[in-house]
Amino acid sequence: MTEEKILEINHLKKHFDLGKNQLLKAVDGVTFHIRRGETFGLVGESGCGKSTIGRTIIGLYNKTEGDVWFNGRNVHELSEKELFKLRREMQMIFQDPYASLNPRSTVREIISEPMEVHQLYKNKKEQDERVYELLEEVGLNRDHANRYPHEFSGGQRQRIGIARALALGPDFIIADEPISALDVSVQAQVVNLLKQLQEEKGLTFLFIAHDLSMVKQISDRIGVMYLGNMVELTESEMLYEKPLHPYTQALLSAIPIPDPDIEEKRERIILEGDLPSPINPPSGCVFRTRCPFAMEVCSKEKPEWQEVENNHFVACHLYNKNVKNTLDKDPVVNIR
Repeated sequence: MTEEKILEINHLKKHFDLGKNQLLKAVDGVTFHIRRGETFGLVGESGCGKSTIGRTIIGLYNKTEGDVWFNGRNVHELSEKELFKLRREMQMIFQDPYASLNPRSTVREIISEPMEVHQLYKNKKEQDERVYELLEEVGLNRDHANRYPHEFSGGQRQRIGIARALALGPDFIIADEPISALDVSVQAQVVNLLKQLQEEKGLTFLFIAHDLSMVKQISDRIGVMYLGNMVELTESEMLYEKPLHPYTQALLSAIPIPDPDIEEKRERIILEGDLPSPINPPSGCVFRTRCPFAMEVCSKEKPEWQEVENNHFVACHLYNKNVKNTLDKDPVVNIR
């Protein structure tokens, strides 16, 4: 992994007009970058906007505001022809391995379709050989090429989806909750496969998930989303050792610890109240209605996205030097 940035997201917003003067703010001003060769984990509760970010990056959704730069090109300012070429460099693995595969197509047809669209091979023999290679790379074999998706298990279907994503030889892959629909035992196998492919091919991943324990196993850095906003971002180990944002602390406290003595003694952080609607988010800090440390300023001003420690970013008034902290306790909670 290098310091070279393969992807830069600047103040990205994606709002959906629902009519009747209702605006759903799925993503509301997010900034981050991904380095070439790393796996960037994006986590948060369902509905926080993480999948919308992935689909906006790849161009499935048009942005509302902000910029998406990939390999020095502004994705949402490309022509259709340029965007077509970009598809060879950027691919996506979808959450549901069954719904994302055409049930009427064989595995051979599913994997070879993007090759045909981009006219990668001059003859069918070369194309078929590449299909066989891809199947073997993801842990299947060439005999599977003539079967249909319903003949496979969930884990095998996701491997087919991974093979399809690799068909064009991309540099960057968006994995949108690729393990959430799988059994726990199979999840680890798919994560290990992705790590292996990354080492062999020098791939860069955006790994979107809600399972923080699994994200840690694969991610170099992690960004935490809440209600369309990025609330914390840092190196994977740092996030688990010293989470700063109260929301991150609550998420991590919910992860079981295998040591029964530690698990029995530690205190889980329970968030009060329900997740607000992205149609009518709270004023100021969107997390304030559930935050145990909320101050008066939290309802009036949106917290600034700032680097409070080396490569550790957070959006929280608790760490704003210009805001007088009226708390009588340390906001950094020991979740272990």
